[in-house]
Amino acid sequence: MAAGETESGGMTEYIKHHLTHLTVNQGHGTFWQIHLDSVVFKLGICLTLILVLVPLARRATSGVPGKFQTVVEMVVEFVDGLVKETFHGSSKVIAPMAITIFLLVFFENFMDLLPVDIVPYVSKKFGVEHLRIVATADINNTIGMALCVFVLIQFIGIKEKGLGTFLGEFVSAPFHAHGVVGKILTAAPNLLLRLIEEAVRPLSLSLRLFGNMYAGELVFILIACLTLESSLTHVSTYAFGAIQLIVGFAWTFFHILIISLQAFIFMMLTIVYLSMAAEHH
Repeated sequence: MAAGETESGGMTEYIKHHLTHLTVNQGHGTFWQIHLDSVVFKLGICLTLILVLVPLARRATSGVPGKFQTVVEMVVEFVDGLVKETFHGSSKVIAPMAITIFLLVFFENFMDLLPVDIVPYVSKKFGVEHLRIVATADINNTIGMALCVFVLIQFIGIKEKGLGTFLGEFVSAPFHAHGVVGKILTAAPNLLLRLIEEAVRPLSLSLRLFGNMYAGELVFILIACLTLESSLTHVSTYAFGAIQLIVGFAWTFFHILIISLQAFIFMMLTIVYLSMAAEHH
């Protein structure tokens, strides 16, 4: 019984430690907190993308491109084609914005492929006890990105249709009625359905990305627990190490597909939502 409690407690503490953010408290309660690790790694990825892509754009040639420029051009052409097929408005910022979203979300997700103990181990040497490196596994970060998309949706809708038409659609769709009485009767249900539709979009974007990345991060932590399991149960470390290596590689290859797919889905849904906002009913 004591061994079982020690094992459970050791693994539980290990998991809790890796799932605890480096926070900055604001005020006296625990609600107003800033997850400093998510902010730092997100800004670090943004800065890295700027430092890499801006010089590349300045050195871009219309002749025979280098390997890195070729890869970037393939991504740009692919996303630009998706935008042209999906978005039928006149805005020229949608394609650059979609590429930015894809790259940002992809590289935030990519941090999950780093060994779970390396960065926290290094940070602990500098006195930082808790540190999570996957910003998209933080619900605050994904909700923040989804709210930015939500604001952009409203902006595109007003820009493409005008404020009067944009607000009028809140009470005139999806139920269309003729005559003053019919329009008055359908205004309330139309407004309710439209508000639900608008609220679901940021929730869908944020919770889908957060759920998948949080689960992926937790699986990597559980795989890392195999080493702790061997020391607690006095089973051969080599046996657990071999299992950990096989399972870790298998999950890593599968997770590469997940992080790419989640970045693509977030980008694609953003384009679709913006296209719907620009279309006239």
